[in-house]
Amino acid sequence: MLEIDFKEIITVGMVLFAVIDIVGSIPIIVNLRAKVGHIESEKASIVAGLIMIVFLFVGEGLLNLIGIDVHSFAVAGSFVLFFLALEMILGIRIYRDEEPGSASIVPLAFPLIAGAGTMTTLLSLRSQFHTINIIIAILLNIILVYIVLKSSKKIETLLGENGLGVVRKTFGVILLAIAVKLFAANVKGLFV
Repeated sequence: MLEIDFKEIITVGMVLFAVIDIVGSIPIIVNLRAKVGHIESEKASIVAGLIMIVFLFVGEGLLNLIGIDVHSFAVAGSFVLFFLALEMILGIRIYRDEEPGSASIVPLAFPLIAGAGTMTTLLSLRSQFHTINIIIAILLNIILVYIVLKSSKKIETLLGENGLGVVRKTFGVILLAIAVKLFAANVKGLFV
């Protein structure tokens, strides 16, 4: 029986939106577009969505293969989310992949959209939410990613630098709260 829960979809969707940080990535996208000329928004969105959905299903098996339980991964994921949130709120760079150089798939779909933070988050969320709700949230986020990629120039002009900063910091605070909740929910499982 499918456990579709709109509250879960909204929660997971907001977490993924904050981690993917497609709005915060608009300056990188605009810079990439200037370097390579054209970004294939459809291709980048579809590939990123496929990477996320595949990892959602095979990620746990991969962990089991190397002897790591989901609670340990979720706690580790909460730390990653915590540091991503600090980056967003404080405007500091704790860790970022190299700035993308060319093409739509490699720098854009992976690692910019479906990067290490997103992968860790997906497995962490899987320990708390139903898979169907996570998949729906992924699809909704990919639609948003596509819209943002298609209209990145317009969004940058509309929001301006200050508007992008406000959006980034707001989602940083939400992400920080979710990281704390994820840690609290899974840390008990480490000692059972």
